Amino acid sequence: MTAPPQKADAPREVSPEDRAAINPFAPLQGLLKRPMASYYLVVATTGLLLAIGLMMVLSASSIVSYVKTGSPFTTFANQALYALLGLVAFVIALRLPVRLIRMIGYPILIISGAALLVLLAFPSLGVARNGVVRWIDVGPILWQPSESAKLGLALWGADVLVRKRKLMTNFKHLIVPLLPVSVVLVGLVGVHDLGTSMCLMLVLVALLWVSGVRLRVFGLMLGVGVVGVIGFITAKAERMDRITSFLNPFADPEFTGHQAVQGLYALSSGGFFGVGLGASATKWGGLPEAYNDFIFAVIGEELGLIGCVVVIGLFGVFGYSGFRVARRTADPYVRLTAAACTVWLTGQAFINMGAVVGLLPITGIPLPLISQGGSSLVLTLFVAGMLAGFARGEPEAAAMLNERGPTLGTRLFGMPPVPVLPAEGAGKRSTKAGASRTKGKPGPARSRPERR
Repeated sequence: MTAPPQKADAPREVSPEDRAAINPFAPLQGLLKRPMASYYLVVATTGLLLAIGLMMVLSASSIVSYVKTGSPFTTFANQALYALLGLVAFVIALRLPVRLIRMIGYPILIISGAALLVLLAFPSLGVARNGVVRWIDVGPILWQPSESAKLGLALWGADVLVRKRKLMTNFKHLIVPLLPVSVVLVGLVGVHDLGTSMCLMLVLVALLWVSGVRLRVFGLMLGVGVVGVIGFITAKAERMDRITSFLNPFADPEFTGHQAVQGLYALSSGGFFGVGLGASATKWGGLPEAYNDFIFAVIGEELGLIGCVVVIGLFGVFGYSGFRVARRTADPYVRLTAAACTVWLTGQAFINMGAVVGLLPITGIPLPLISQGGSSLVLTLFVAGMLAGFARGEPEAAAMLNERGPTLGTRLFGMPPVPVLPAEGAGKRSTKAGASRTKGKPGPARSRPERR
């Protein structure tokens, strides 16, 4: 006689405490699942990087400013003014609807390209620094057209690719007009600024990659890009000197390798915790561009390895936030623009920091949100505001904001309280129309072409 089967015990419900013990990252994952997580990540990382930048510009420029003007706060005051203008640009970008952002890409690109052409043809009309003409004096500010060209290429290029997304398999429609315009723009910028031209290439690669372009097109672009970079490097002797000093900066530490060597000395003297905020020795004239291109070296000297890791981590989180916005949005234009701008800013940041630590040749591009510079700071904050606006337009975030309605924060900062939701009625009408045309028969599945 067999024993009756025993009833299996019901599965025990796992408590939140046990779940946290099993997975220590469960609270962080819960926060990231919230609808507004992308928005808060973009705003928080932008604010922290801006605060660190203002603090380090004040520290790194105080000695030079005092020698030149008699006040240690001159450079910092200018940077703070640009930061205020940038915050205004942030709020404006946050409020702009997507359709208007698509429209402004065209005039930004045209005006920037025309200004670059003027600087190339009539260099006397520009403002030169360190022997390089990159700026145009526009009233109380100095405008750098190469900075706005990056934004123009991202906005205009995304609009072109979205309009041509059904023709992307045709190589002629793929390259015209995006690649010719990009090549001309890169050429105009690369004559005076090789580092910024490489950032333009990053924008173009990001746009084409997210659009689903085949890998053989990237192979062709890589070959053209390598030939172009080699041509730009060999065109000027100072660029060849940067390559040789990158390979061995200590071979000529007084001339060609001076900046790289002083940057390495500053980083090594900082140690783990740094020498203290404001206590840098290299900013007394030993390190060229201490508050501009090489401000990361001053961060390493004064704040140590911990400060460098914090800055790198913040840029990493900013990049994650931008890609998260691109992945979660339902708008193809927003996806392309968010990805291109994220690759541009994070790529520029790591090119700058890689040059300071000796992993890359010195290119002379600023560290976004941290280095001293008006055009770069204002445009970077505009892009950050645009990404924050895109984050508020994510489907889950827009639904939550519509349900919650306007708040005190949206009224104080002028943010649109209710993002525009996708037109559900239009989708339903199109579905019904498709069903009536096919008479209930399912249509063929449409799949995205694979990269080959």
